[in-house]
Amino acid sequence: MSLEERRVWTYAAVTLVVSAVYAAVILARVAAGPVADVDYVRPMLLAIGAALVLNTVVGPHGRERRDERDAEIYRHGEHIGFYVLAAVAAAALVLTLAQFAHFWIANTLYLAFVLNALTSSAVKISAYRRGF
Repeated sequence: MSLEERRVWTYAAVTLVVSAVYAAVILARVAAGPVADVDYVRPMLLAIGAALVLNTVVGPHGRERRDERDAEIYRHGEHIGFYVLAAVAAAALVLTLAQFAHFWIANTLYLAFVLNALTSSAVKISAYRRGF
């Protein structure tokens, strides 16, 4: 397994774990009262910060040179992930135009970034495992 593939696996795992913890915290708060009263800002900022730090600290380090195949896999994964990001961000725009509460808009945007990370990672892992 190349260094780049290990980075993708780490990125996907960190994204999955951090977003699952965030979802558990928010769902517990939603169950306790109305959505309008849910304090989601601090947990969201902590989740984003934790994901950034964990991907920097936990991820594999090294100076292995990225070859053409790695670059092409990265480009393809990011390309597919962008479509997911754009679609879910468009849903957040619709929520904004429909004047939904900030809770729903912010969490839809957070979901867009999480789905982007997971989709691009899945495409990259598939390309590494099955060929591109």
